[in-house]
Amino acid sequence: MILFHLRCSDGHTFEAWFRNGDTYDRQAKAGSIVCPICGTHAVEKALMAPRIAKGRRSEPEAPKQEVAVQPQPSPDMAKAAEMLRVLREARRLVEQNCDYVGADFAEEARRIHYGETEKHGIYGESTEEEARALAEEGIEFGRIPWVPVADQ
Repeated sequence: MILFHLRCSDGHTFEAWFRNGDTYDRQAKAGSIVCPICGTHAVEKALMAPRIAKGRRSEPEAPKQEVAVQPQPSPDMAKAAEMLRVLREARRLVEQNCDYVGADFAEEARRIHYGETEKHGIYGESTEEEARALAEEGIEFGRIPWVPVADQ
């Protein structure tokens, strides 16, 4: 068995055991290795220091069984991965169905609210002060964490 340190395209690092390097290569090529944090299949070996044995063992090693081991996320990691999946899906839906207005978000939201322009979905950025002012004016909007899209 060999322990590899792995890293996904989002920079998450984790460890996984494999029978040997060929087993890792087969699973990586098949896309069956998954980051337990974000769920991406874009995983590669991370830098790692080799372990060097100090002297000989006096006892013979037991025969090894061939086992394909996948890293199992902890319940907290699984919840975090699901949360990221939901936030990525929300981002995809917003980008697909709304117009990006960038830093003009507050101004454009006011135009829509006061009927100066046709109602349509928008997204963009605003400062804390702009968001507070919009809320005080009774303009409905929402804020969501804008997470990176998986495998970008």
